[in-house]
Amino acid sequence: MLAALLDRSVARMAESAADARWFDREAIRAAADLWDNNLLPLFWAASTSDAAERERRATAVLEWMGGHSDRRRAWMTEQAALAGHDVGPFLPPFRDLPGRDHQGHVMAPHHRFEPSSTAGLALDYDLETASVRHFQVERAGPLLTGYLQLRADRRFAVEDDGEPALLNVWLDDVTEAVFTLADARGGVVLEPGADGAAVLLGAGGRIRAARGEHRLDDRSWHLSAAGRRADAALPPRVPRPLPRSPGEAPGPGADTAAALLRFAMLELRSVRYAERADRVPVPDLCRAFAGAGGEILAAGARDDSRREAAFLDLIRAWAERGGPRLARWFASAPGGRRDLLGELPERERPVPSLADAPPPPAAPTRAVLLLAAWTAAHTRHGKEHQALARLQLALPPRSDAPPSGPWRISTGDGTAPEVFRLRTAAFDGPGPLARTRTGAVRALDLHGGALHVAAEGGWSAAVG
Repeated sequence: MLAALLDRSVARMAESAADARWFDREAIRAAADLWDNNLLPLFWAASTSDAAERERRATAVLEWMGGHSDRRRAWMTEQAALAGHDVGPFLPPFRDLPGRDHQGHVMAPHHRFEPSSTAGLALDYDLETASVRHFQVERAGPLLTGYLQLRADRRFAVEDDGEPALLNVWLDDVTEAVFTLADARGGVVLEPGADGAAVLLGAGGRIRAARGEHRLDDRSWHLSAAGRRADAALPPRVPRPLPRSPGEAPGPGADTAAALLRFAMLELRSVRYAERADRVPVPDLCRAFAGAGGEILAAGARDDSRREAAFLDLIRAWAERGGPRLARWFASAPGGRRDLLGELPERERPVPSLADAPPPPAAPTRAVLLLAAWTAAHTRHGKEHQALARLQLALPPRSDAPPSGPWRISTGDGTAPEVFRLRTAAFDGPGPLARTRTGAVRALDLHGGALHVAAEGGWSAAVG
């Protein structure tokens, strides 16, 4: 079951990056993030010759995975079912409870977006005067997701450390999104209901979704009324041990393979930063590690004398599937074992001639909106951050490329945005893309005004 989840994770990432027009950055991040602390325990479980110990170790890893969050439990259940497994009996029940930080202070927990969880917020925080620090809507395959970060004044006394209280809201399956800069101030209303979740912003801004979660980011939450009640009911902090058992070790070959695969997961997870989404070779890495879960089980099942060689052969097989596009990546990655991969020829790079250089390709006139985000100017941990608009677009093949080629992803930041208008229709597939310039202000318009962003400081990429 654990190995099947690994294979489903790789398959899910490949599906999410197969077509730039349906790129699902969050699905890639979530699938890769699952394995941060769980790959080596998988190799430990697969490499023991004691069948009962194998299952005990694998069960411990599944429990550890599922205890992270309700969202992760739902993901594991869905993906395991697609692989023909019922992971539910191995997962701990969801607990909407706080934890404690390294100082022993109680921390605000994640909550589902429900009446019982949102009602108490207004008692400790002034939502009527809250403002939007960050607004984001993003494509997740055929659906949309939303993320809001709201700044709210506390209603309770604290020792001021200069950091405001922030409310993070995550929304799944967004059905409506309307936002302008005028909606960033003027209060916030949270409306959970039987038909979904809604957040009303300012005079006319709103975002509605099928479901959501929220969590306070406030280091002083333990001083609030809700925090004091949680502190009185919560036992002292006990560190949660990692599911790594003493006993039979996997061996250097398995350790090397685990380090290499973990490095690949970290590379894949880096798409969490939107500006890296077009730089991570997601399809190539997924091709190289397709079926790795089953292969790890097969290598670990060998007897002690052959297990080491089986894992080294597995590293070579991954590198061969990666092909020339990943040759340098495998050689430079921790655990890449250049001695196993052989000599890698240097690629010949022709020196371009300026006289023969073709004219630059024409700017695209159509695009698919993948992400639209705005961040207010603010100070965080003593550092000043300027206002920023971020757009991620899927663009058709360049004018100098075959028209049947794949679409590509382009991410750009607009500094000092003076206009940011978004309606849900901006995400309605390919639409007309127009660019205008008035003095220093460069504007981008998609789907006839459904998205209109104007930035005085210019754009960092071809989206603008």
